[in-house]
Amino acid sequence: MHTFVNWENEARRILKAEIVRRGLTYAVLAKRLQAIGVHETERSLANKMSRGTFSFVFFLQCMKAMGASSISFELMVDVDPPRRR
Repeated sequence: MHTFVNWENEARRILKAEIVRRGLTYAVLAKRLQAIGVHETERSLANKMSRGTFSFVFFLQCMKAMGASSISFELMVDVDPPRRR
């Protein structure tokens, strides 16, 4: 049986949690991203977060802009591994 996973929601949840944990706003994150050469606005960040459709590259850029040197997170989804036949 295949379990549907909304990966966009999961990605959004993880990134949003890091932003909140660090006490940042989209405006501050946008400025920090611009400082490392990533041109995002507060509005474009809000749009990406509401959709949850951003690349892993963007995720890494956000982590760098937030000052993360490492990150650990727990996936909140439960997916059954494929069964061997």
